[in-house]
Amino acid sequence: MKKMFFRLILWVWLISLAASLVFSQTPTASPTKLAASQETQTFPLWENGAPGALGHDEDSDIPTLTYYPARGGVPTAVVVAPGGGYRNLAMNHEGRQVANWLNAAGITAFVLKYRLGPRYHHPIELGDAQRAIRLVRTQAAEYGVKPDRIGMMGFSAGGHLTSTAETHFDSGNPNASDPIDRASSRPDFAILGYAVISFTAPYSHRGSGQALLGDSPDPKLLEDLSNDLRVTPQTPPTFLFSTSEDTTVPSENSVAFYLALHKARVPAELHIFQHGPHGVGLDLGDPALGEWPKLLTNWLRGLGLLEK
Repeated sequence: MKKMFFRLILWVWLISLAASLVFSQTPTASPTKLAASQETQTFPLWENGAPGALGHDEDSDIPTLTYYPARGGVPTAVVVAPGGGYRNLAMNHEGRQVANWLNAAGITAFVLKYRLGPRYHHPIELGDAQRAIRLVRTQAAEYGVKPDRIGMMGFSAGGHLTSTAETHFDSGNPNASDPIDRASSRPDFAILGYAVISFTAPYSHRGSGQALLGDSPDPKLLEDLSNDLRVTPQTPPTFLFSTSEDTTVPSENSVAFYLALHKARVPAELHIFQHGPHGVGLDLGDPALGEWPKLLTNWLRGLGLLEK
């Protein structure tokens, strides 16, 4: 009886020990481990704090990426920048929903939570976007994507951030101690939804410019961040869409950027829909405007980005 009793106690102890080991494990913030887990998780862009951070608040001071894996998908990834006038972030309909749609197309997605004005001004936001692109490119093998198939997609002010990333990039610092900083920040392609483009034209979105640059920005900086003026032949291929009824960010922004791309002989495709307000997101319920995701799919396929 004593032997049976001690055996029972031993089995209970072993089971308890095993359970404690399983349930004590918490998700890691390491991008490599996240890639292996194939689960949607969020991690900071910088593990030891973001450069220029003014505090440690999780919502305002710590830029992050949320990883949305595409199981068995194509080796293409997109960093998604939600809009919000550089003051807020539409993380649901211009973030999560878009990531889910990309996953359905077989594309791995990363939703970017970047720092915002008026607490943060340029170049902090661009630095967050560049870090996101570098990070995904550096960890491409772990995520099952190719380092030359890393795109960026943005809506409204997130579209401005995306167009800034594709016109203000560098090849990386080969002498950086952080291997992520050695990678190029140039996206391989870009997708712009009703994007803010110009800060100097009559149709510019003043609110985004004020949040990003402050109340009295340098006119040279306004010009530098009017991204239609910064397109070169090295600007990556770009897909754009907007609507004629958008009075918040008029479609002239998208037209101006497309014309600059066309002049520089950069592959580009532009769609201006007749109806639809600002901030429509996927808008799959509209029989006309809801076609833009399908048009985007065709464009991506034409670039070979949906091929395994």
